[in-house]
Amino acid sequence: MTDPLFWLGLSILLVAVSLTALLFAALPAFLELARAARSVAKLADTLQRELPPTLEAIRLTGLEITDLTNDVNEGVKSASQVVKQVDQSISGAKGQVKKVQINTRSVFAGVKAAWKTWTHPGNRHKSIDRLAASQRSPLNMRDREALLRSDRETPDPIAESSSHRDLDEG
Repeated sequence: MTDPLFWLGLSILLVAVSLTALLFAALPAFLELARAARSVAKLADTLQRELPPTLEAIRLTGLEITDLTNDVNEGVKSASQVVKQVDQSISGAKGQVKKVQINTRSVFAGVKAAWKTWTHPGNRHKSIDRLAASQRSPLNMRDREALLRSDRETPDPIAESSSHRDLDEG
């Protein structure tokens, strides 16, 4: 038993049996690895086919969203300009209404003064001194000038100054 060839042969036989047992034990694992490799290959194929169109669709969607955002921003700017124009138009209309009201009051005051003068010719000689102090209004420069002119032109300065005051107060 000290023959080295015997021991070499026995060692080789034991190594061969061990390798065969190892191969049989590893065979299901190798089969699973092959199946996993095929799955990974199929997944890579699918991703290679599907991913570029999906990424392109996502990119186009992002561009469309950007365009829509720009359109909405322009719409908001346009709407704000329209609102400003409407506000300015309303302000202008208010100013015109105020002018119409002032002119209407002036016309009514003039008509009222003319009506009073026409229907009550005896009231022309009332003196401003007969009014109570609380009813008198101070004369401004325009009223004084009108009084002086009316003194020169007509004999009734009180009617002229009261019609001017009615216009100024209206």
